[in-house]
Amino acid sequence: MGTELREWLHRRPLAGDVLLAVGLVLGEIVFTLLTPREFWLQPLPAALVWSLLCAAPVVLRRVAPWAAVLAALATLVLPVTLQVAPATQSFTFVALTYTMAAYRPVRPALLAAVLLWVPVAVANTLVQPEFLPQIGSAYLVANNLLVGIVSFSVGRTVHARRSSTQALRERARVAEANQRALAEQAVADERRRIARELHDVVAHHVSVMGVLATGVRRVLRRDPDAADEAIGTIEETSRATLRELRRLLDVLRTEAEPAAELTPQPGLAGIEALAEQVREAGLPVTLTVAGTPGPLEEGEALTVYRIVQEALTNALKHAGTATAQVRVSFADNAVEVEVTDTGRGPLPDTDRVGHGLVGMRERVGLYGGVLRTGPRAGGGYRVYARIPIEPLVE
Repeated sequence: MGTELREWLHRRPLAGDVLLAVGLVLGEIVFTLLTPREFWLQPLPAALVWSLLCAAPVVLRRVAPWAAVLAALATLVLPVTLQVAPATQSFTFVALTYTMAAYRPVRPALLAAVLLWVPVAVANTLVQPEFLPQIGSAYLVANNLLVGIVSFSVGRTVHARRSSTQALRERARVAEANQRALAEQAVADERRRIARELHDVVAHHVSVMGVLATGVRRVLRRDPDAADEAIGTIEETSRATLRELRRLLDVLRTEAEPAAELTPQPGLAGIEALAEQVREAGLPVTLTVAGTPGPLEEGEALTVYRIVQEALTNALKHAGTATAQVRVSFADNAVEVEVTDTGRGPLPDTDRVGHGLVGMRERVGLYGGVLRTGPRAGGGYRVYARIPIEPLVE
């Protein structure tokens, strides 16, 4: 309920200021009723009218603040003219001083405070209530100036806090935008890298089909069986190429500049050599292969290799003194890759984007697989991926 009311008042500042003015009038009435009757400055109906007149400038405090200040100053003319103590304007002057200090820069706010409270001090010097002769003008002037200083100080404190909050929000917004831009850039970089590698795979397949087609044309009449076998290979390769082309288009989306080299990328056969390189770099690695390797497409084999490569690279960089284990298992319809280590894992760093994890996620998602990464229950880090195996022959 409180939040809804604040939002309603925030959307309707004029209505909120009207309510504030009504509250000031009610406060003046309560103050008058609590005062002994012999100390009243005027009868209650006249006090009510005077309170409404003095509180009216508060309605304009945000929509027309300088007009409100001038209107408040105008209410000083009448009591000075009528030789009546200007005590009933105090709430209005406090509200206007606070408003100018809280919503305006320091110089206009200070000018408004001076314009409001110096005339009040002058009016207190010229006019005194008849029932307070023993207090004296000095006390009234000091009291009103103190009220003005406190009102101004509270307003400036609120202004500083609001400015600080706004600056923090802006910094948070900029930081979030930068982080989002970095994440998008990391994804784009990895997708371009994947696109280049898939381009190499597709280009290799097309080159193979071209060579086989040339061979088929030469041996078609001499050796029909060999030609038929080569045509079957061309058929399987063309289907695999089409699948890789579809994935390449999914990765490209908008644009990419794939490399022109035709050398096929590393696959399952390169995992052992990769593990040996990591061992030589100082991280003991155990490689386990379970099941019978199925007929993986080159893109899928490349994805398995890159996952192992990235996971071992991260372990080498972050694990410290540790050991690592690579497990690759094959089933009828999927290949599972799990890389674990016994080290301390990567240190938390909220200002950096994990490009390696982004790349693994993009690669696995491209083939409809599942990727899970995170600390192990017993210590260390774990990278697990499951990639469905598509049949090479439709």
